[in-house]
Amino acid sequence: MAGARAAAAASTGSSASSGNPQPQEPGLGELLEEFSRTQYRAKDCSGTGGSKVEHIEKRCLELFGRDYCYSVIQNVNGDICGHYPQHIVFLEYESSEKEKDTFQSTVQVSKLQDLVNRSKTARCRGRFVCPVILFKGKHICRSATLAGWGELYGRTGYNYIFSGGADDAWADAEDVTEEDCALRSDTHLFDKVRGYDIKLLRYLSVKYICDLMVENKKVKFGVNVTSSEKVDKAQRYADFTLLSIPYPGCEFFKEYKDRDYMAEGLIFNWKQDYVDAPLSIPDFLTCSLNIDWSQYQSWDLVQQTQNYLKLLLSIINSDDDSGLLVHCISGWDRTPLFISLLRLSLWADGLIHMSLKPAEILYLTVAYDWFLFGHMLVDRLSKGEEIFFFCFNFLKHIISEEFSALKTQRRKSLPARDAGFTLEDICMLRRKDRGSTTSLGSDFSLVMESSPGAAGSFTYETVELVPAGTQTQAAWRKSHSSSPQSVLWNRPPPPEDRLPSHQGLVEAKSSSSSSSNHSDNFFRMGSSPLEVPRPRLSALSERETRLQEVRSAFLASYSSTVGLRAAAPSPSGAIGGLLEQFVRGVGLRGTSSSTV
Repeated sequence: MAGARAAAAASTGSSASSGNPQPQEPGLGELLEEFSRTQYRAKDCSGTGGSKVEHIEKRCLELFGRDYCYSVIQNVNGDICGHYPQHIVFLEYESSEKEKDTFQSTVQVSKLQDLVNRSKTARCRGRFVCPVILFKGKHICRSATLAGWGELYGRTGYNYIFSGGADDAWADAEDVTEEDCALRSDTHLFDKVRGYDIKLLRYLSVKYICDLMVENKKVKFGVNVTSSEKVDKAQRYADFTLLSIPYPGCEFFKEYKDRDYMAEGLIFNWKQDYVDAPLSIPDFLTCSLNIDWSQYQSWDLVQQTQNYLKLLLSIINSDDDSGLLVHCISGWDRTPLFISLLRLSLWADGLIHMSLKPAEILYLTVAYDWFLFGHMLVDRLSKGEEIFFFCFNFLKHIISEEFSALKTQRRKSLPARDAGFTLEDICMLRRKDRGSTTSLGSDFSLVMESSPGAAGSFTYETVELVPAGTQTQAAWRKSHSSSPQSVLWNRPPPPEDRLPSHQGLVEAKSSSSSSSNHSDNFFRMGSSPLEVPRPRLSALSERETRLQEVRSAFLASYSSTVGLRAAAPSPSGAIGGLLEQFVRGVGLRGTSSSTV
């Protein structure tokens, strides 16, 4: 206990050293305490525990209501899904306080509720497609993967028997046939159930489906218990843009914990027998990201998470009006990881939840994206599968403008002096095609160099200090792993998790300004002058600061609540690996050299 108190003090001290400690959201500690003690189930929301959950849900509704007008899909007692919130929020549009009194719903809630009821059987564990984030009028949704025939028959048969032969989850009231009730035709049943799932996706204007599974179908005891859109034999989802972006499951994050919470150099073992889903992304979604996707099996956990997040951000920030669905198998481990990172990244840019403070957005994403959507933190902690901790600790790796949705918006808004050659065209040029950036304006140099060119796989430090080619490969050393889940590589740690110093930017500006004749706001390429904005260092600093404050608040609360319990099972009574990290001093700012 003394060590735990020291750990909490260490985290608080680190926060204080980087500025004033961030005030915690009222109830955040209680939320984490409840989260780490019991598994949320909508049907159990009664008694003392139920009042706590009701308070958590009420707080979430209040935080959503700060910036949005919304409707509610009722899931009282888990009637629709046992591990979804009792009050599922359907965000309709952004609004100010004055507009809340004149709210007019843009959706037929009864129709949506009915569609949800009918479509839920199509997905594993009944975890239907659920909108959770609204960005630029687009719904970002989450769900489980498609149910396989075993679960589908079992669930519909159970519902049919215990509902007296009337299962509204998948049968139309006006066209129930003997064939439907007898469940005689596999094709007919799948057409029926998945047809409702497709109707719901279209109702939500979802076009892009990102599948995080590392397998095409989940197999247990030789039975396909789940399926996925990418292997639907009837090609029912052919009208959607399907992305297979395999990402390690929660079991892999035990390796993360066992490696002292070091994600750098931790590579998933893609040669395991059950891994059969290759990465598959349409070319038109990858051409602007400057990432070598063919190397995805060599990425460590940090690089893989960063690159996948960049992909998701580019999809939702495109000119397309279509929404996005993200899912894994059950939709309560990998799915909330990326949903939470998306919510926090867009919030840090000031694009969603604009009125929420760092402590408030942290409470909202922990409570809604993780707790109320059924993440089994109790089970994961007992097994050391620290994917929940990884999510918020990972914020230090996405503070740069590479992950900002504002960057693309600013670029699109630039006025082009010559319609035949735009800034977007220039930014798409490879380094060898651009020539020396020092021959251009200093501001353009900073814009072009804001993102590393090595497929998003390196930090700024490695771009500057690590040589390319065989020398880089030689700097890595393969080491033994005790688990088939991972292949470990050791590499020299980066000097710091930080952005390039402003001093370096000043030096770049002075060197380039001495070699070219230009104004601060323009550069010339041939006869086509093009206005380039000055780099918004203040905006970048604001994003960094906001994400650091969220991470700081999380680590402080986690160390004083969940951290204590994580250390308890140790037979020797010694502090576990997590608290050891805190005792050594949690680096609450991304600019620290802490490896937490």
